[in-house]
Amino acid sequence: MGDDADSPRKDPIRVLIVDDHALFRRGLSIVLAAEEDIQVVGEAGDGAEAVDKAADLLPDIVLMDVRMPKRSGIEACTSVKEVAPSAKIIMLTISDEEADLYDSIKAGATGYLLKEISTDKIADAIRAVADGQTQISPSMASKLLTEFQSMHGQTDTRQLAPTPELTGRELDVLKLVATGMNNRDIAKELFISENTVKNHVRNILEKLQLHSRMEAVVYAMRKNLLKAP
Repeated sequence: MGDDADSPRKDPIRVLIVDDHALFRRGLSIVLAAEEDIQVVGEAGDGAEAVDKAADLLPDIVLMDVRMPKRSGIEACTSVKEVAPSAKIIMLTISDEEADLYDSIKAGATGYLLKEISTDKIADAIRAVADGQTQISPSMASKLLTEFQSMHGQTDTRQLAPTPELTGRELDVLKLVATGMNNRDIAKELFISENTVKNHVRNILEKLQLHSRMEAVVYAMRKNLLKAP
């Protein structure tokens, strides 16, 4: 009856839902309430209220819309990280604008999901981010690649700054992270263990002196490390 390897988490993942549409918040709360390992601890209707609630509740995960009245989700990101440093932020939005994705990453978001995602996958994304992974909708990852490849087509390669040396395997991992894959899928793709993937990601972040997987992907694209298939 004791805990086994399939259920290592003792406490539920505490989630704060931030969206200006009350009906959407309530629906998402009902869906997540069915998950035994997830607990919705609060709701907020705009970015300003999100900061206050995050300070009071100290959630593990903040699910936050991008565009809201009073204060946008992107504007709230930095403040949420200040009042609840351990909280991880997942942007959950209808916005497929590259600028919103870039700004969210810079503001400290760990995930960027479009609302077209199925509700069961939202729970999976919460678990993945709580376990230290990054979640990004595949279509947004593709837009990142396309945008940066277009930019590099107009850039003089002599202007590209030297980059820290990544091993061949680290580059393989980084390319798969850029497609939105989680650690488990990367491990299957490269025929290595999930722990090995985690170690590679940690080494990549240390070498690039970055704080998140999303920042590493954007950095790599800017340096033209990722090539189109």
